[in-house]
Amino acid sequence: MSFPDLTTDRLVLRPWPAEEAAAVVAGERLPHWAADFPAAGDRMIAGIIAGNPDQPHGHYLMMERETGLTVGAIGLKLPAADGAVEFGYGVAPSRRCRGYTTEAVRALVAFARTVPGVAEVFATVDPANVPSVRVLEKAGLRRDGTVDSDEGLLHRYVAG
Repeated sequence: MSFPDLTTDRLVLRPWPAEEAAAVVAGERLPHWAADFPAAGDRMIAGIIAGNPDQPHGHYLMMERETGLTVGAIGLKLPAADGAVEFGYGVAPSRRCRGYTTEAVRALVAFARTVPGVAEVFATVDPANVPSVRVLEKAGLRRDGTVDSDEGLLHRYVAG
């Protein structure tokens, strides 16, 4: 499956290339990254991508259209299980509270609904992470129960 660029009003979500994931893993800094990108979660995802460069992964870099800087990441946790695909995201602290993540979530959810075999798109979040809960709610997801994980009880949000 090919993963297209996804464009919002202020962002381009570009499939995360294996060579950029390898740069993250190697601790390199690329000139088109915001000063506070990547974060710990980005490094974990980069390790997965770099370790499986030929496997489709569904992860995107969030790039500001105005500056061209990479300011975060968002991605699908493929393959879908029983028709359901989970997604996760993170944005650089310097770009928080601008609505970027809500824009990115809406675009990714719309795309995920076109992926063959995907009937449900969802995210899980620590209920104490109020900003992330707000992102999901603003993006149109609704709470659909809880999930017990290694991180404790998480709320599950499903795209409507």
